Order: sequence, then C-alpha cells, then structure tokens
Amino acid sequence: MTYQPPYTITPKILHLIAEISENLGRLSITQERSANIRLRRINRIRTIQGSLAIEGNTLTEQQITAILEGKPVIAPPREIQEARNALLTYEKLHQWQASNEQHLLSAHQFLMQGLIDHAGVYRHKGVGVMQGEQVIHMAPPANRVNILMGDLLSWLKTAPDHALITSCVFHYEFEFIHPFIDGNGRMGRLWQTLILSQWNDLFLHIPVESMVYAQQENYYQALNESTLKTDSAPFIEFMLSIILEACHSTPQEAPQVTPQVLNLLNSLKGEMSREQLQIALNLKDRKSFRERYLSPALSDGLIAMTLPDKPKSSLQKYFLTDLGTTLTTQ
Repeated sequence: MTYQPPYTITPKILHLIAEISENLGRLSITQERSANIRLRRINRIRTIQGSLAIEGNTLTEQQITAILEGKPVIAPPREIQEARNALLTYEKLHQWQASNEQHLLSAHQFLMQGLIDHAGVYRHKGVGVMQGEQVIHMAPPANRVNILMGDLLSWLKTAPDHALITSCVFHYEFEFIHPFIDGNGRMGRLWQTLILSQWNDLFLHIPVESMVYAQQENYYQALNESTLKTDSAPFIEFMLSIILEACHSTPQEAPQVTPQVLNLLNSLKGEMSREQLQIALNLKDRKSFRERYLSPALSDGLIAMTLPDKPKSSLQKYFLTDLGTTLTTQ
C-alpha cells in the first residue's frame, strides 16, 4: 500500500496558495526587469543566515558575505564552517532532484561536512527534538528511518497536490522522522526550498528561511500542533503564510539614487568615518556632505552605522549594506 501522509487541505490553505501565486506573478515581472545577479545573491545570503540562525549560529549577513568573498571573519570556527557548508550546498541546489534519496544524502553530506562524524548517513540511534532543556518530540526508532524515508520520498515523487502543499508536508514529515543525527532542521528547510524551486525557480532567490527565523517560536509551535493532531495542516498553514511574507519582503529592484549617493557608495571601503568619507570624496563642506550624500544613503538603507544607538558619536563609522553593495561598481 502506498504511503499517504495525513493532512487536510483547509480553506485557509487554498486562500494562501492563491495569494502566493498572485505575488509570484508580480515578482516574476520585477525579477525579469531587474535581472540583477547581486540582488539574488543578497536573497541567498539572507536565506542561509536565517536557516543557520534558527540553529543558534550568530553570524550576520555581512559576515556570511565576507566568507563568500574569501575575506577573514572573526567568529567561532564551527559557525564559519556551517556558513561555508551552507553556501556550497545552496550553490548546488539546482543539481538535485527532491525525490532522489541519494541526492538528499549528498546534500546532507555537503551541509554537515566537518561538523559531525557521519554526514550523509541516516542515524543509527534514537534522537529527541529539544527546546531548551525540554524534549518536545521523540523521533521514531533508528531502525525505522530507512523505511520511513523511503515511503516519504516515494510519496513525494507522485504526490498529486500543489507543490506549495507537498513541500510543506514533506518538511513536516521530514522533521517528524528526524532521519539524521544532526542537521535535520536546516535540511528540512533546504529540501522544501528545493521542492518549491523545481515548481518555480523564483524560490531559489526568495529568502523563506529568514522569515522562519523571525517567527521561530511559531515555527516550532506549528510543528508540535501538527504532531498532536496527526495532521500537518497547521504546519502547512504556517509555512504558506511565511512564504507569502517572504514574497512581499524579497528585494526586487535596486533603488534609483543620485550621482552624489552613488559616489559615496563607491568610495566607502569597509568601515569609514564621516571625516574619512569627506576626504575620499574631496568634499570640505560638512553640511552639504550630510544633506546630499550621507543622509539620503542612510534613509534608503544603502549604508548603516556601526553605532546606530549613538548617531552623533565621534567614534561613528559607516559601512555598505547588502542593498548598497548592489549599486556599487565592480
């Protein structure tokens, strides 16, 4: 008998699918118009930062960008390794088929290499899902993992429902099985992105994981509620609402800026003070610099302050945001 995960398609699920589809149509048009590879990179970095942060990684988007660019980063070595692994794994995402078990194992190997002893291998012992010091879910016995994952992947291959639904169902079922000794959360989110991207490749560049991170407590609550109900509908509804929010928040086009702001962005290297920036731009009038260069760049989110709580500090410096980086010349 073919395995069928238990889930109900609710009116809310149908409504969310319609809204997401409408937003994807709009997003597709703006993405084609901007065709900006660097904006896509920003979304990829946001995705990775969000997924790792859920697992306790403290690296910022700026630090992950620096790792991607081969620059030195001062951070715990394990966190740097996690980021390097994730960058490589997401780069390979388009090469894998979601229902292929060997592809799933390979992805786990890339994601967890150097972090655990048996990357790319199903677990051989029992595991529990922890929230703080509390066990909130005991995963099925290890000797059931191969069978359960085989059933789940076989179902995915022929699942009749919309990819927005099947991706959420797979994500929930994967977390319930918890097939690996570690890395299950980031793998579940990665594989949902893969399933979605094989339906619509815009999902390669929509940072769903960063939205999940922003609602991490609700994410776990939806998982728990689905387990209690033996029906993944609560998790499907939650994830679809997150996907819709991610569609709204995805950077689409670089803002139009004045030549003065563009000159400022191109002159800003690393972290620089106001005085250093004025020297770099050969500007002597402090008021003109602030009104025509500095303030507009800050207002548009193109640069940020190192001491945002102390805007007038004599130690204040400025640096490019990811959005600002998209506007600088190569």
